[in-house]
Amino acid sequence: MKLIVNGQPYECPAPATIHDLIARHGLTPEKVAVELNRRLVRTERYPTELKEGDEIEIVTFVGGG
Repeated sequence: MKLIVNGQPYECPAPATIHDLIARHGLTPEKVAVELNRRLVRTERYPTELKEGDEIEIVTFVGGG
């Protein structure tokens, strides 16, 4: 399945969920914010299945001071 992840073409096997995509990128679900087709996705919706052509933005939280 072809997706756009953080503005770049990305292919992954279908079916895939937001949670799967986060795991494939080696990220922790509690430490990211996700947009699906320009809409913020709440953590409880990470099991949402992705569709061909979806655009996903994954932003990691960075701490510091």
